[in-house]
Amino acid sequence: MSQWLTLAVNSISYGGLLFLLSAGFSLIFGLMRIPNLMHGSFFLLGAYFGVTFLAQGMNFWLAALLSAAAMAAIGALIERFLLRRLAGQELAQVLLTLGLSFVVADACLMIWTGDPWQPETPHAFQGAVQVSGLFFPIYRLVIVAVAVVIAIALWLLIDWTRLGAMIRAGVDDAPIARVVGIKVSQLFTLVFALGAGLAAFAGVVGSPVLSVYPGLDAEMLPVALIVVILGGSGSLLGALVGSFIIGFLYNFGQAWFPDLAYVILFLPMVVVLVVRPQGLFGKVVP
Repeated sequence: MSQWLTLAVNSISYGGLLFLLSAGFSLIFGLMRIPNLMHGSFFLLGAYFGVTFLAQGMNFWLAALLSAAAMAAIGALIERFLLRRLAGQELAQVLLTLGLSFVVADACLMIWTGDPWQPETPHAFQGAVQVSGLFFPIYRLVIVAVAVVIAIALWLLIDWTRLGAMIRAGVDDAPIARVVGIKVSQLFTLVFALGAGLAAFAGVVGSPVLSVYPGLDAEMLPVALIVVILGGSGSLLGALVGSFIIGFLYNFGQAWFPDLAYVILFLPMVVVLVVRPQGLFGKVVP
C-alpha cells in the first residue's frame, strides 16, 4: 500500500509538471496550428536560465518568473520574424523548429557544459509531510498546487475574458476577425510567447526534481506531444487530464514494467489516434 501511495503522489506531481509544459504546447499547436518541435528547447533553455539565476542567489520563484519572461520574449521574436513567414506551411515549420531545437541544444551544451545542474528545493518547501505513517515531499505537492492555479488562470483567460474571445475568433476565422478590427497577428505572437513562457516556467519548477542536463529537451518533447494528442490539441482540459494520465502511466510503468515502460506510455496515444483522432476532449476540425 505504501508503494502505491508513493507512486500515486509522484505521478500526480509529475502530471502537474507535464501540464505546465504541455499547456503551452497545446495552445501553440491547437490554437495556432504550429507544430512547434522546439517546445522542449523552451523547457530546457528556461531551466538553464533559472539555474543560472539561482546560482547568483536569486529567489527561486523570481528566477522562475524571470526565466519565463525571457523565454516569452525569445518565443515572440521567433514567431514574429521566422514562423510568421511560413504561415500555413506545416512541413517548413516542422523543419525550422526542429533545426532551431538542435541549435539551442548545442548552444546550451557550449554555455552550460554537459554536467547536470540540480538546484536545491526552495527552503520553505523542503522536507515532507507525514500522513498515516507515510512521508510525502512538500515540494511535489507544491508543483501540483501551482499547476492547478495556472490551469484555472488559463481557463479564465481563454474562456472568460475579452482577450480570450479575440484569440478564439482569430483561430476560428482570421479574415473576419481582422475585418472587425482584431489584430490577429499580434494575438498569435502573444499566444506563442505565452506558450514559450509556460514551458520555461515548467523547466525551472521541475529542475529540483528532474535536474537540468543536455538531452532533457528531447526527453520532455515526446511526452508533451503524447499529452496533447491524448487530451486533444487546443483543449486545456484535455491537457490537464492527459498530463495526469501520462503521469500515472509513466511512474507506475517504470516501477512495475520497466522493460515495457515506453510501450505503456505510447500505447494510449496509438489507441486514441485510431479510435478518436481528435483526442479525448478535442473538437472535430471540419
